[in-house]
Amino acid sequence: MASSTQHDSLYSWLRLAISLMIAIVGNAGMWAIILVLPSVQSEFGIDRASASLPFTLTMLGFALGNFYMGKLADRYNISTVLLFSSIILALCFIFAAQSSSILSLALIQFVIGFGTGASFGPVIADTSIWFLKKRGIAVALAASGNYLSGVVWPIFTRDLLLNYGWRTVYLVLAIAAVLIMAPLSLALKRKISAESTQADDLISQNRAQSTQLSPKSLQLFLGLAGLACCVAMSMPQVHIVAFCVDLGFGSTVGGNMLSLMLAGGIVSRIVSGFLADKIGGLRTLLIGSGLQCIALFLYLPFNGLVSLYLVSLIFGLSQGGIVPSYAIVVREHMPAKEAGARVGFVLMMTIVGMALGGWMSGWIYDLSGSYTLAFWNGILWNLLNLVIIFSLLPKNVRKNLVTS
Repeated sequence: MASSTQHDSLYSWLRLAISLMIAIVGNAGMWAIILVLPSVQSEFGIDRASASLPFTLTMLGFALGNFYMGKLADRYNISTVLLFSSIILALCFIFAAQSSSILSLALIQFVIGFGTGASFGPVIADTSIWFLKKRGIAVALAASGNYLSGVVWPIFTRDLLLNYGWRTVYLVLAIAAVLIMAPLSLALKRKISAESTQADDLISQNRAQSTQLSPKSLQLFLGLAGLACCVAMSMPQVHIVAFCVDLGFGSTVGGNMLSLMLAGGIVSRIVSGFLADKIGGLRTLLIGSGLQCIALFLYLPFNGLVSLYLVSLIFGLSQGGIVPSYAIVVREHMPAKEAGARVGFVLMMTIVGMALGGWMSGWIYDLSGSYTLAFWNGILWNLLNLVIIFSLLPKNVRKNLVTS
């Protein structure tokens, strides 16, 4: 079958819709531990730092899962990997519901995070294989499944948590993994034709030559760029609630600002996807990173309630499209058969950046007594990201940007 009949086809969009539903279910474990954290802390009688351990291990597992599940998807296929993931998640949700200590819950959450990784990077990579002309918007929509999961599950499980407790929430998630994620995974068994893959790879090879880097070197540079931009990104995302508490606005206001930020992030992902289809992933990534840097600067002079809401919205609208843009850049410059591992590695580095930046901002706050230097730290990491991305642009594009 010719590539033109497979790429961007009706089946491609149907496959994307299925992948999005899988992502909403498959990413639930990442958000569930945040939702149940106060209940877990109360039941086990521990401090907030100890109660946060399961989330920390969840993110570590999530980072590793993006890479290793991506490698498995390249070797086998996305359907098998997602089915495997659904089984892991179902079993771990059941085991988590039986946890007798915070340590056992944390260890199980690490495995949940690993299984969750299949529903992010590998799903994005698989989606990218089925699109050429509309790859940007398709990848952006696939990546939005993670944020949508964070919107859907807190609403769906709120009453369950209130009336039946956090363990019941986990049992419901186990059922969802079996009844929703597993059957949908089987619907993705179909593979794209070799002719379509060859046509895709030929375009990627031509673009890769413009960077004058090997695929491995380009992947490493993108990984470093992803780490840098997400260290910067983590400052508002991880600490906005604490920042609002310090200013006297309270945690509820901080939570509302975080929700506004994530909502702006979904819009940003979709807009960035459309933009990437017009001007390419690298330039879209450069624009997103530049806007994020500006938004970080805006947090420095403004500390009023209304102004912080506006800045948080601006930040969300700036940063949401950055992470999917990395996947688009990888697929524009690297072969389809390596998509899972290559995309998984770069996204793994962005998650490590979020974890590192979240800790680093807290450390700087403890040393200085305020978040001012933490914001400056984020800005410096953001500038490093901009330098790396700018250096990856074709020489003629860099020249035009400088002279213009």
